[in-house]
Amino acid sequence: MAKKIKAVIKLYCLAGQANPAPPVGPALGQHGLNIMQFCKEFNERTKGKEALTMPVVITAYEDRSFKFIVKSPPSSVLLKKACGIAKASGDPKKEPAGQVTKKEVRDIAKIKMPDLNTEDLAQAAKIVEGTARSMGIEVVEKRTETPPKEEEK
Repeated sequence: MAKKIKAVIKLYCLAGQANPAPPVGPALGQHGLNIMQFCKEFNERTKGKEALTMPVVITAYEDRSFKFIVKSPPSSVLLKKACGIAKASGDPKKEPAGQVTKKEVRDIAKIKMPDLNTEDLAQAAKIVEGTARSMGIEVVEKRTETPPKEEEK
């Protein structure tokens, strides 16, 4: 007989850096799950992907056991890493945040394929390009390095 599901918990954790502090501890503790066991397993599975935010879906069962799935990082995190920027533009139409090449977009789309609702790499690349545009990141054939603008006061 299958185990009865108590809850499905969705969290974002830094890869290799899960610890019992919030948000992990309170989210798992309220369902009576072993927090340290989760942290050790999550850190082991995400070793080598440090500095990336990883979504995780935890299925908690009535007998206080659990299983979890680590999904691919959000497109926005991968795009910011590819551009080398800390945060996206506040006004994407007026203030560009950076540039990313079409090859980098395809690479990000390959990483995101299992979590996207398409099987076609070209369509997945279009989805990632849309995310880039909404963040103020230009998608170009070849990157042109432009010096950062000095803000006028």
